[in-house]
Amino acid sequence: MTTKILVLGLYFLALLAIGYFARTHWRSTPASYFLADRRLGALVLLATMAATNFSAFTVFGTSGAGYRDGWSFFPIMGFGTGFMALSFWLIGRRVWQVGRERGIITPPELVQSLYGSRPLGVLVALVMIVFTIPYLALQPMAAGYALQEVTGLPYRCGSLLITVIIVLYTLRGGMRAVAWTDLFQGLLLLALLTAALVMVAGHHGGLAAASQKVLALKPELFSRPGGLGHYSPGIWFSYMALWFVCDPMFPQLFQRFFAARSERAIARMMLLYPLVCTVVFLPPIAVGVLGHLWFPDLSGKQADRILPMVVNAVAGDVMAALVTAAGLAALMSTMDSQLLTLSSIFTRDLLPVVRRAEPATSIHGRIFVAGLSAAGLVLAWHPPATILEIATQTFTGLAVLFPTVLFGLYWRRVYPLPAVLSILVGEALLLLFHFKWFSAAPFLPVVWVMLAVFGVYLAGHGFTRLRQGTLPLRPPGWLRDPSFLMLVGVFLLAMDFWAWGRIDPLVAGLPVWIAHFIALSALQTAIMAFMVRRAERGGLQTG
Repeated sequence: MTTKILVLGLYFLALLAIGYFARTHWRSTPASYFLADRRLGALVLLATMAATNFSAFTVFGTSGAGYRDGWSFFPIMGFGTGFMALSFWLIGRRVWQVGRERGIITPPELVQSLYGSRPLGVLVALVMIVFTIPYLALQPMAAGYALQEVTGLPYRCGSLLITVIIVLYTLRGGMRAVAWTDLFQGLLLLALLTAALVMVAGHHGGLAAASQKVLALKPELFSRPGGLGHYSPGIWFSYMALWFVCDPMFPQLFQRFFAARSERAIARMMLLYPLVCTVVFLPPIAVGVLGHLWFPDLSGKQADRILPMVVNAVAGDVMAALVTAAGLAALMSTMDSQLLTLSSIFTRDLLPVVRRAEPATSIHGRIFVAGLSAAGLVLAWHPPATILEIATQTFTGLAVLFPTVLFGLYWRRVYPLPAVLSILVGEALLLLFHFKWFSAAPFLPVVWVMLAVFGVYLAGHGFTRLRQGTLPLRPPGWLRDPSFLMLVGVFLLAMDFWAWGRIDPLVAGLPVWIAHFIALSALQTAIMAFMVRRAERGGLQTG
């Protein structure tokens, strides 16, 4: 036990040291504190984007889903999250251009600028804060699970400890500290998750041998619809669509587009993202599947602890502590970014409305960081559901903003009222599904919510233009781009419903059908590379 505590203590000290040396001045400008002076290059941008997106959900949520649902969850995360890189290109490039031209710091500030409406900007700010706080709470929740399993530290003490450490280096360092700690934690996450898989599989003679043992026990874990029969074709499609529309709307990801050094940095980040997703999501899901060999009877929220439980059972103290540090790296690199971005939204988009003054300083943002941390900790005190269930609800609430941002970036003339109505209708409909007033079957609520949101926005926009006697709607040019149409085809090929129910032979411990999705991610990357080269020949801006 002493060894575990020592290893984790050294890890925490390393984070605080990086945060200290990468700190910004206490009275730094908002662009310096919140955006690292808009100078993040491709490597650091990729690391901080990936580490920020790969949260407690990535390590503990996906390993728990791997335990409950098996390999059916891997394409949803490995391909589905990687495919979302296309929305980074569609949204991120334009966000970077407009943000650089107009000196914009926050996502609501961008929406307010595009639509010329402060009330709409405030509404977007409120949605981002309200739906990010439950996601924020997942981080101390997972930290409490991990530290309890590995060190015996009480759940609430572990949650509090991690929250305090994150607040310390975020308060002092700003985006620069967050980005560099993200790079460190992202590399640590990848290395130690891989080590965890090798170690766990090696305990049973390697991945192939261990998988054969699980296959004999629970063959349903190696096919769709998965161990619990959850991933019907409708649910499968829903998750794939959810990542595409929700992830760019995460305020902590959205704000990183402003912080990029250039469009070229965004392009390079986009091209590598599918590969990173494939590599990062495979180990925790595999460990979740193999976890049945040690703990065959977990259910519900218990399964979210499977990774630290298995590692603690098979590894020595040093490796158990290091793998726990990998899980903590994922959740801490998300929580610090969430705190930083929400504090910028509070100081620049909400506090000035209340005070009727200019945007507050970064000192006000630092104070708000502490308040947000306390709010997340309170929600984590009594976890209401599994990590996946909480994440799915909050992600849908943020996805509602997608049409407002997308059309605002690409149409020359947009109107606040359709945007406001679409957001209000979307969130109201989500509440009706949440309280089970309506059934979303055979899909997740996100499908119906997004159909309603797009419908309300387009109907309102079209009606406004008709009243003004302006020209009919013109779709953005990228909708007619052959490369975009090919990528739509790649997405449709991921709906491989013809393979449902098949338990293929295992190759190196993995179902054969997994190769289909790895190939689709490679094809997606090739098409996007062609898009980038063509854009560069046309004069890609470098900032």
